[in-house]
Amino acid sequence: MIAAFVVLAAMVPAAGTALGAQEVEAELPYTCAFPSGPQAVTVRVAARFPDSAAKGEAIVPADVTTTVELPEAAVAELGTAPGAEVRAATELAVALSQGEARAEASWRGTAQPATVPAEGPLVLESAGDVPSVTPGSAGELSLRADTLKLAWEVGNAPGSSDTQEDRAGGAPLSASCSLSGDAAGDGLLAVIPVTGTEPSRPAETPPPSGGPTGSEAGKPDRPASPPGRLRVEADAPKDAPPCLVDNPAETTLNAYITGYSNVRKLDGASLIPVSCMLIEQGNAEFPGPDDPWHFRQTAEVEFSHEGRRQTPPAQATFLTYGFVPTTATMVLEQAGRMHLEADFFLGNPVSVVSTIRASLVLRLSDVKVNGVPLEVGPDCRTETPLISAEPEPDRYPDQHMVLNGFSQQYEGENATGYMVSSGGPLTSEVAIPAFTGCGTSDGEDLNRLLTASISGPGNYVKQIQGQACKPIEAGTESQKDACTPDGQPLVIPKPER
Repeated sequence: MIAAFVVLAAMVPAAGTALGAQEVEAELPYTCAFPSGPQAVTVRVAARFPDSAAKGEAIVPADVTTTVELPEAAVAELGTAPGAEVRAATELAVALSQGEARAEASWRGTAQPATVPAEGPLVLESAGDVPSVTPGSAGELSLRADTLKLAWEVGNAPGSSDTQEDRAGGAPLSASCSLSGDAAGDGLLAVIPVTGTEPSRPAETPPPSGGPTGSEAGKPDRPASPPGRLRVEADAPKDAPPCLVDNPAETTLNAYITGYSNVRKLDGASLIPVSCMLIEQGNAEFPGPDDPWHFRQTAEVEFSHEGRRQTPPAQATFLTYGFVPTTATMVLEQAGRMHLEADFFLGNPVSVVSTIRASLVLRLSDVKVNGVPLEVGPDCRTETPLISAEPEPDRYPDQHMVLNGFSQQYEGENATGYMVSSGGPLTSEVAIPAFTGCGTSDGEDLNRLLTASISGPGNYVKQIQGQACKPIEAGTESQKDACTPDGQPLVIPKPER
């Protein structure tokens, strides 16, 4: 139910995204703080926006590029001879405004390698997928360029023995930039009129006999932005995968779960795709072992994806060593037990402390470094399951991750926090173990490379579980807000950081 690996998850436009022919190319003056002092830099931002959109409709800028033109004085900061290769990455903050509503999006891109010229400016053009924004009300939506972060790495010039380690201690160089001159405080990129008409949706139809998928399954669309607000969707999940249960019992539940995981070494967070989990509840222990006002409910949990105990494969993009763009397909595979204990403490409020112990191994495949395939083999994975500190090591001596949830409910009020039936947030801190089985067909061992780049402690995880469905009662009044007619979870949770 948790992943802990990548950073800068790949962003893809959601279905129904508003696109159009409003093409923009803005040339903006920036001042960048280089090690030797500030330098003037020209930045050109190009993108394609819709001519208009409807409130509640996701808007994704298309064909986005950020071009940074470094003058000769800034090129000298690179400390290398002409002919050296420069690899760069950019992160442009884009301010979004509509009436009183405000939000910010990050447009990240990587540049093709560029050669340091003998004279004149060095041009670095970066491109990458960008987040969508969903306006919650009518009115003009404005997008303005704001601060820019630039990072670069320099290779050797032809015939030179000089290395980046000689010049910069082995670390990629970086600079923070801000708008200057008349552009300061403006940086307008586009204005998109937003109408008050809701985006059109297909009429609901009964699910086909083969089992529903996507919107035909009766699953709701992603919730609309609240009126007067802007929602930035950096990693909007696609339709949830199937989550059917064969021969459910009275004690069977199913639910979707998704979330984010930080990777401390890579200084970023990754989206965990919407995943199906099956929950088989055990008998409640009442009264509790030491307190008559305490009882314990247990459950056994399993991932379910196409008949396997794993999450759906998810492609993600991250920056190795903070610079080199790398993509990989990751899967969390259940290697052992996933056990839930919910301790109820009666009173006012009723408190529920939930602990999930999960044995999950991280697998990698289809790795590319800067667009070049890196063969890691069919069995590239962590040596052991992801590891958390265990509060009861005598009861649970094996290596596993520990997720924690907490709920309170005062008399006459709704519960807050996490409960297995209603869902909610679960958090953890995990260590990513060393990698094993990673290598090429000609015998090259890549375990140490991946371990050095990714493995280590202190990785914070936050997962959001949706409301659980009781499949055996699907179609009844009690489950109308929890299940589709064929017993799949109706609620698709949104990830939260």
